[in-house]
Amino acid sequence: MEDTYKLATLAVRAGQKRSQFNEHSEALYLTSSFVFESAAQAAGRFTGGDDGNVYSRFTNPTVTMFQERLAALEGAESCLATASGMSAILMTAMSLLKAGDHVVCSSAVFGSTVTLFGTILARFGVETTFVPATDVTAWKAAVRPNTKLLFLETPSNPLTALSDIAAIANIAHDAGALLVVDNCFCTPVLQRPLEFGADLVVHSATKYLDGQGRVLGGAVCGSKKLVMESMLPFLRTAGPTLSPFNAWVILKGLETLGIRMQAQSANALELAQWLEAHPKVARVYYPGLPSHPQHALAKKQQKSGGAIVSFEVKGGREEAWKVVDSTRLISITGNLGDTKTTITHPASTTHGRISPEARAAAGITEGLLRVAVGLEAQEDLRKDLARGLG
Repeated sequence: MEDTYKLATLAVRAGQKRSQFNEHSEALYLTSSFVFESAAQAAGRFTGGDDGNVYSRFTNPTVTMFQERLAALEGAESCLATASGMSAILMTAMSLLKAGDHVVCSSAVFGSTVTLFGTILARFGVETTFVPATDVTAWKAAVRPNTKLLFLETPSNPLTALSDIAAIANIAHDAGALLVVDNCFCTPVLQRPLEFGADLVVHSATKYLDGQGRVLGGAVCGSKKLVMESMLPFLRTAGPTLSPFNAWVILKGLETLGIRMQAQSANALELAQWLEAHPKVARVYYPGLPSHPQHALAKKQQKSGGAIVSFEVKGGREEAWKVVDSTRLISITGNLGDTKTTITHPASTTHGRISPEARAAAGITEGLLRVAVGLEAQEDLRKDLARGLG
């Protein structure tokens, strides 16, 4: 599509390819393989010399439409979709790293990301140093001659800590390394990391890209050289593949991404302001509040504070669980990005498998709760939380 089209237009139109039936809605191609016109064409497609679909493990028209639309939204040359957000991170690591390489990773990342880099990849000779997300000096000090990758989430899960993408990108590039940014919380509607110097952007499409808690998916966006030349061989061989059906669901979710993110972010800001004034709440973590340590950076990197609000309840785990158990409207689940508001206790769920020391280093206390704000009426959300807080 034209480069001049705005984000809202790209979310609805980018990547669409119509079949001979000229359908208006994107087509869903539920097929494992594709038929060739000749032996020569089959040979050309298997070797990569002839563009076209071969096998849905690595080429499918519906998945391609999703990839091209998300790439357009992120301002990227290419995108590859995967079965989940974690498989997108795994594909990135397995495609770009080898035994003896070193990674610098934010300590404020999703619990499974900590396990992947700190435990699983370590068994294959890839060493990871975890540093505070917000400390640029620590990022620079952690770099070694064999550092190949810097990885961060911004805002982080669950404390919404912000990393300075541009500053950390400079550190990575000065060291001859790559910067990978998990953009799950903001999506390209609120933040485009490539514009600040990131080399790759990863997504859990399960979250806001789908937006309604229906399917799993992941994606990596970046240059054609990094994505299609470095990662496609891994996807083709190892097969962490996004199904055509899930791609179609997420593709349709992208059409409403802009209006959902704007509405949910506005709802989250109101709830964060109310929580900050509540006597039973010790602290609120939300980038849209002036009290947030990186509020100025949020105004620079993001278009709004996002839809995630984390807050610390006075009284530790007992009082935090009381708030969770008193909800009647808000869903108790570890997922986020849904139009339905969800709540979770990170220390015992999403970050429960990592060590107490790692949780402490990440600032995840026993009194911390994470709310992923949806589209319900603000008054109803307040009533639901007030029941447990009261």
